[in-house]
Amino acid sequence: MKNRKLLVLISTIVAVLLLAGCTNSANPKGGASASPSASPSASSGGAEASPSGEAAGGGTITIAYSQGAGQTMDPHEAGDLTSASYAFALYDQLVTSGTEEKDGKTVGRTDQIAPSLAEKWTVSDDGKTYTFTLRDGVKFQSGNPVNADAVVYSFERVQTKGEGGSLYQLSNIQSVTKIDDRTVEFKLSAPNHLLLKYLATFTFSIVDPSVAKGQPDDYLTQHSAGSGAFTLEKWDPASEAVFVANKNYWKGAPKADKVIVKYVKEASNRELLLEKGDVDVALDIPPKDVESLSKKEHLSISSESTNRIVYLGMNANFKPFDQLKVRQAINYAVDQSKLIQDVMYGQAAPMTSSISSKSPAHTSEGYEFKYDLDKAKQLLKEAGYEKGLTFDLTVNSSTQDYEDIAVLLKADLEKIGVTVNINKVAPAQYRELINNKKAAAFLGKYTSLVNDPSYHYGFLLDSKGASNYAAYSSKAVDDLLAAANAEPDDAKRTELYKQVQKQVTADAPWAYLYESNLIAGFRDDVKGYIFYPDEIIRFVTLYK
Repeated sequence: MKNRKLLVLISTIVAVLLLAGCTNSANPKGGASASPSASPSASSGGAEASPSGEAAGGGTITIAYSQGAGQTMDPHEAGDLTSASYAFALYDQLVTSGTEEKDGKTVGRTDQIAPSLAEKWTVSDDGKTYTFTLRDGVKFQSGNPVNADAVVYSFERVQTKGEGGSLYQLSNIQSVTKIDDRTVEFKLSAPNHLLLKYLATFTFSIVDPSVAKGQPDDYLTQHSAGSGAFTLEKWDPASEAVFVANKNYWKGAPKADKVIVKYVKEASNRELLLEKGDVDVALDIPPKDVESLSKKEHLSISSESTNRIVYLGMNANFKPFDQLKVRQAINYAVDQSKLIQDVMYGQAAPMTSSISSKSPAHTSEGYEFKYDLDKAKQLLKEAGYEKGLTFDLTVNSSTQDYEDIAVLLKADLEKIGVTVNINKVAPAQYRELINNKKAAAFLGKYTSLVNDPSYHYGFLLDSKGASNYAAYSSKAVDDLLAAANAEPDDAKRTELYKQVQKQVTADAPWAYLYESNLIAGFRDDVKGYIFYPDEIIRFVTLYK
């Protein structure tokens, strides 16, 4: 499958999203959402609505990030969530994720596509030719026009990048050709129902060739050449980045005059800065602090379900996990409700499938692993482990909730005669063990930046998936995924994905733990926050 070609891209994303704790969130369609206090009001409108709507608020928005001040400003190289936020601030894409009004606020829909630099497009009957018509009069921050030449240049450039080049291949793009100044034609080697969703990602940002051409290859690492709502004022990867509003932005000037991103590693320090008013937004608030912070004067907490799943992986190439009944027994011994309360303090939802509940085609059909210690003991007996068994559980030592999960799992599994040795290792060692499939059991997290089962399974559970750390291999699943990827009909493709979910659940390569929330703290004068399930913050709508 073409998804296996994304090995380079996933190496960075997994390092941030899977190993380091993935920024603290996860979940999908219909997933539970906990909001202990009202989150900041979102600005109105979909993708084409001006973020300015009302009179500009002006001022500066300061955001405390937990995972560094970003790795690059180059959208074609970005792989971490912080750099992704930068790309969306500095650049535009041909199409963008949609929004919808829900419960009185605007929320992002990464599974829906809306026009952006391209005002419309057509698709050939065979699904292999996409023709995009660009908006008239849109300009880059340099004043140069956003035209077909810029689109062609951007897609030629992205092919040469380690991150973007892999996604380019995954998209089945064969060629990108200028028809006239406002018309661009994409030819695909094979139909790809995810193409528009891929084009909406930060990876396929449109770059100004008049700025980037002739510069050193790494020029855009610390400079920008976009048409976005902000320009880059300065950036220190170790501490902060500063963005200034593009007053000539074609969608309307952003309401904030400036956005400052600060790297604040410790959660307690982020919370203190938020309480004092030294920052306006603090990301990755620990679940245990949600209740107390929501009661603080001048603060509000947003806790939203994302695409993040948290699971216990079991590698069938290692004993005792080579036996299905052992893997099933572990599933029956997992008390999800206890994990959700004791680790996530209610800021999570049950996980009932190998994809998030916010993902299209999600189904709980086939999930029968309710907490049942007697059933677990019976399965161990049938597997020949009536007297119990022992296994090592590999845990990333830099992620606190991993350790909390491991302690609770150890206690629960002791009740069925299973001894768990918690193997806490440093992030680099954890990465090595997981990447090389040398861990018999491990705790993992994953957030699908493209909210679609094909993207998710192509990485995690296709037999040759780049992130298939449990070494799961099922010809039935591989065949179903291949059929789904080639199926143009949405309803038929959904049915295939439902079969995949039921088969994976039956094979039990994972014990499903929970879907965690993205938790952020805000000063009560911050407005315009729009939550997106990919966890990437869009600066353009924020103001105070």
